[in-house]
Amino acid sequence: MILVLNFGGQYCHLIARRVRDLGVYSEILPCDISLGEIGKLKPDGIILSGGPASVYEHNAPTMDKKILGLGIPILGICYGLQLIGKFVGGTVLGGKLKEFGKKELHVKKNGKLLKGLSKKEQVWMSHGDLVTELPKDFQILASTDSCKIAGFENNEKKLYGVQFHPEVVHTLKGNEILKNFVFGICKAKKNWHIKNVAKQLIKEIKKEIGKNSVIMGVSGGVDSTTAATLLHKALGSKLYCVFVDHGLIRKGEAEEVKDFFEKKLKFKHFYFIDASQIFLEKLRGITDPEEKRKIIGHTFIEVFESKVVELGKKHKNIKFLGQGTIYPDRIESAQPTKYASKIKSHHNVTLPEKMVLKVIEPLKEFYKDEVRKLGKELKIPEEILNRHPFPGPGLAIRILGEVTEERLRILREADYIFIDELKKSGYYSKTWQAFAALLPIKAVGVMGDARTYEYIISLRAVTSIDAMTADWAKMPNELLEIISNRIINEVRGVNRVVYDISQKPPATIEYE
Repeated sequence: MILVLNFGGQYCHLIARRVRDLGVYSEILPCDISLGEIGKLKPDGIILSGGPASVYEHNAPTMDKKILGLGIPILGICYGLQLIGKFVGGTVLGGKLKEFGKKELHVKKNGKLLKGLSKKEQVWMSHGDLVTELPKDFQILASTDSCKIAGFENNEKKLYGVQFHPEVVHTLKGNEILKNFVFGICKAKKNWHIKNVAKQLIKEIKKEIGKNSVIMGVSGGVDSTTAATLLHKALGSKLYCVFVDHGLIRKGEAEEVKDFFEKKLKFKHFYFIDASQIFLEKLRGITDPEEKRKIIGHTFIEVFESKVVELGKKHKNIKFLGQGTIYPDRIESAQPTKYASKIKSHHNVTLPEKMVLKVIEPLKEFYKDEVRKLGKELKIPEEILNRHPFPGPGLAIRILGEVTEERLRILREADYIFIDELKKSGYYSKTWQAFAALLPIKAVGVMGDARTYEYIISLRAVTSIDAMTADWAKMPNELLEIISNRIINEVRGVNRVVYDISQKPPATIEYE
């Protein structure tokens, strides 16, 4: 197995699942693990994750320095590289360089770690500190135009490091680097496959729920549908699926979801709740994105618990709330470790302190692409598996600032046109996620020789695998022109359309 030590990095869990994708079991443990615990696990190799801190910060996450002397191959990624540099007597400069997103790596020497890489490779950076000097017995393998030591190795001490992130898909040869470490350096054996995961999850659900029942929030997206299908296979008629229309959904979405659950999945218990007025009233005047998410998350729970009381008159023992939470939701909400930096609070992990229901999240350890694989195994229709992600807070976090009925009308129509044209052109299947957002400002325009002062719509389309990193989708100018013209001509209240070309990081996919 390969042990991943967590220093609070956004991509820590992604490292472990990339290793599992290679067919080798991987486990994540806190960075302050003891030497004795490592000895019991007997890992073939150790990977030190990235993290948001500087190695010289007060209370910065660290580990027992003696781990470097165990004779086990160690790979440091980003913060992990800097920590190795500090421990071996190198020089780490704090905050002197900010590198985010796509960079060109110059490979000076392949060594064992970068075996098979070309002289120039695309990598993904996300760091503020850097190592500038290392002891003479370390070989510098690669650099970027602004980072002298972007890769190193010391085969005698079995210490290796990369300043970039090989675990993200936008480091094009990242898997090759991980293969070199896992198989070439650590000599690990393949022993892991996702095929048995569904059976194991169903077994765990049965054990956790026992004789109780579950009320499950469903949206029609791949996450909640896959989670609901797992729960249904484990519990049968003890599962009660509820779709809540919070007034923040897309055009025609309520009808689509109802049709899918009632006619295609044919679950015994499916309920539709129109709670739009409740949510919109609570969001009135709210502009802070964290407050929006908190209100939406708490109101969902209130609606579900109210439904449980209603159902309880006929159906007993509903003790659990099922959610389609996946790992990126949790890592961005800084749940898995005390060292993680909070990016935003996802509504499904921002729950009230006092809840009647216990939460069950069958997919909380999985990424979107893994969920799709599970869904395929569970025979969920392709139309759901390939559906673009849609956030639980819905259009509320795609309207920057206050949510009003007028802004919702404008955004629904603009988003519908964008997705409609992407599907017509074949670009919907080429993007991981696409949507329109409404900016809370107005711009001057001219229509029919008259001055207008109306809203700006921002179009966002990205390519990704797991949502941890994303690049903006390259679309033909002609297609963007068609979309822009349609929105401006067909949506009353819009006179300007822009296309967002920012990457994640430093931007997030959603706006709030």
